[in-house]
Amino acid sequence: MSEPKEQRLAREIYAAVGGPNNVKKLIHCMTRVRMTIRDYNQVNMDQLKAIDGVLGVVEEDTLQVVIGPGIVNKVAQVMVDQVGVKFGEDFPENIPDTSNSETEKSEHQKAKQEVYEKAAEVKAEHKKNIKPSKTKEVLKSISNIFVPLIPAFVGAGLIGGIAAVLSNLMVAGTIGNNWSEFITVLNVIKNGLFLYLSVYVGTNTAQEFGATPGLGGIIGAVTLLGGVDPKVPLQNIFDGKALVSGQGGIIGVIFAVWVLSIVEKRLHKIIPDSIDIIVTPFLTLLVVGVFTIFIVMPIAGVVSNSLVGAIMWVLKVGGAFSGFILGLFFLPMVMLGLHQILTPIHIEMIDKTGSTLLLPILAMAGAGQVGAALALWVRCRKNKKLTNMIKGALPVGFLGIGEPLIYGVTLPLGRPFITACIGGGIGGAVVGAFGNVGAIAIGPSGLALIPLITNGHIMGYIFGLLAAYAGGFIVTYFFGVPKDARKATALD
Repeated sequence: MSEPKEQRLAREIYAAVGGPNNVKKLIHCMTRVRMTIRDYNQVNMDQLKAIDGVLGVVEEDTLQVVIGPGIVNKVAQVMVDQVGVKFGEDFPENIPDTSNSETEKSEHQKAKQEVYEKAAEVKAEHKKNIKPSKTKEVLKSISNIFVPLIPAFVGAGLIGGIAAVLSNLMVAGTIGNNWSEFITVLNVIKNGLFLYLSVYVGTNTAQEFGATPGLGGIIGAVTLLGGVDPKVPLQNIFDGKALVSGQGGIIGVIFAVWVLSIVEKRLHKIIPDSIDIIVTPFLTLLVVGVFTIFIVMPIAGVVSNSLVGAIMWVLKVGGAFSGFILGLFFLPMVMLGLHQILTPIHIEMIDKTGSTLLLPILAMAGAGQVGAALALWVRCRKNKKLTNMIKGALPVGFLGIGEPLIYGVTLPLGRPFITACIGGGIGGAVVGAFGNVGAIAIGPSGLALIPLITNGHIMGYIFGLLAAYAGGFIVTYFFGVPKDARKATALD
């Protein structure tokens, strides 16, 4: 009986990273196993990238092994189960390593191996030029808060999308009113995330900043104003108006829980151990809870509303031009790590308007990379080494996983990266011209984002993708192919 794929991947990944003893902790997101590595000298990158089923390797604050949606959950679960910990918990030391260090390579892997080796090389060189900063630390923390929630966004978003489609069909008379109860059930499931998102964000934020997760969840729940009588609302101390449940949004929750982490840590230092378990959580919740209600919620409410309003205005007034600029510059933002700040903005837009108009536009950047890679494949067909790398990276590129194409193909060649960005801008312009093309949840880009596009606007997104593919192809074909890349080369 053959070994299950998830078991094999878990075993081979452990073998390539130096065994479970070299892993401090492990989590996963929608497509990647993310490991905090103790000693990078024990990691065999070539072996890791050559594993059949590994789509790419990204080195940032954690070692991220891209293996794709669905299978990543199973592999990550096997890996933590073998160690006997939960996701995010520290691995014990001196774990018996039963993994097999031998990795078999298939012919299919030869195409992928070269592109990922090149991608890792270029990315490492790129990282040398980026100096650590407070901004990078903040962006890293924002990413850590939301990464565990991405599968929930995708699942709840799809359920909400189905409910919206069925509801529209019922209103149109295509289906009968007997569907009403089922639609209600779908909405209840969807709201399990979106109604209480502030609680989940509060919990994750507390964990990220070293506070008690339960206290962070309570502060998130405070912004929902549970128990307030609508007839006797709490007042905004700045303008005298009634505070509204959820005012300040996710931005306010993150800030309030950050403050909570500071207060709790200070109290732990000054409260005697004998009464710490009672006094510290009591005082922390009382002080930060009052601060959140009367200071954070009013101020963050203004910031949140202004931010969402400004983005909506820019997209409405700018239309195709705004879409072009956003699509053009998104990949440079990704390279600098600045894209992580967009996650809470997407969520704020979904919370206030029902969808994020930014995500479909920004997704065009990856499509431009695909178009550019196709043009290079056609123009540089004699360069077997390059075309082999492109073949290895294109399939995942269509699904929105762009690192292999960026760092392995277009960026090292220079001009193709610029023309790929232009292709992304063209796709963004098309989506912006259609207008109101939104995503009901944050999730993957490329073709994989189609199920999350707002009802009635899917064709606008698809036309944008096609425009980005075509734009990246045409601009690269005529202006983005270096002469050196067209020289004939043979496979090693």
